[in-house]
Amino acid sequence: MITKKFAFALVTGVAMVASLGMNGAQALDKVTVAYFLEWPTANQVAQIEKTYDEAMGVEVEWRAFGNGNEMTQAMVSGDVQIAYSQGFVPFVVGTSNGAPLKMVGVAVTYAENDLCIVRDDAGITKENAKELEGKKVATPIGNVTHYKLLKTLEHLDVDVNKVNLVQMNPADAAVALVRGDVVMGCAFGGSLQRMKTVGKPLMTGAEQQAIGINTFDIVSVTDDFAAEHPDLVRKFLEVTEAANEAYKANPEGAYAAVSKAAGMDMDATVSTMNNFGFPSAADQISENWLGGGVQEMTKGVADIMVSSGGMDKALDDYSKFIDDSFLK
Repeated sequence: MITKKFAFALVTGVAMVASLGMNGAQALDKVTVAYFLEWPTANQVAQIEKTYDEAMGVEVEWRAFGNGNEMTQAMVSGDVQIAYSQGFVPFVVGTSNGAPLKMVGVAVTYAENDLCIVRDDAGITKENAKELEGKKVATPIGNVTHYKLLKTLEHLDVDVNKVNLVQMNPADAAVALVRGDVVMGCAFGGSLQRMKTVGKPLMTGAEQQAIGINTFDIVSVTDDFAAEHPDLVRKFLEVTEAANEAYKANPEGAYAAVSKAAGMDMDATVSTMNNFGFPSAADQISENWLGGGVQEMTKGVADIMVSSGGMDKALDDYSKFIDDSFLK
């Protein structure tokens, strides 16, 4: 749940940035990029090799953070200009509370790592999904996993009001599914792997992405940085695009550098990246993504968080916080 303390700190930070005007951006000689350790992404080859510094013509400092909300706070305070692979929910929370941010790209997708698993002995598939009506389904409430579940049920013509949704965090949902307390459980990460020992996805990540139900992290920038240095935003995304395409062409050639930048051993790096996708710029500006799908999803996730008590209020429209122009 998003605490009042976080919301107050965010709003206070927004006011501080407004009063300061971020005048230092006029004489920019360094760009600070927020990222996560132990989250290996293809662009980290360019991070290690300082390709970003060369292309952007400034020093690029990579600063590790523990979560996406911390990234938002650092951007609001003016300490960070770009967040790479910021979580989608922290972005929704931040913009809902007045953080001056823009989403300018999709960093990484991981659709196969956030799914709903149906027990094998239930006999329920996407073809007869209406049989979920009247049965118990475990899911964390008020986040992207919950949103994806609702959109999946809608697509499969299942009346969600007739499904008994039970609030469970992923670890508890996995236990409940394995034990047979629920017919389907929704989760991510290690919990999802445990679920797969007794069942299969109602819809695969690829099937969900094909209908616009996405799981992803984003590239976000501050409004001031985007307005004052659009060329640097564009260069950052161009370098990222090149690194992504190089990885797709030769994954083995990237693992050593990515492993070093992510602070992970080689096996963990390879295993994690095999479940990641790095969409091209053309994909990112398509209808399923920044061409409309992300805007719709942002509003949907915000509304779900409000209804579940995780956030005080949602905005009527989030379009102004999403800008695909730097990818074109």
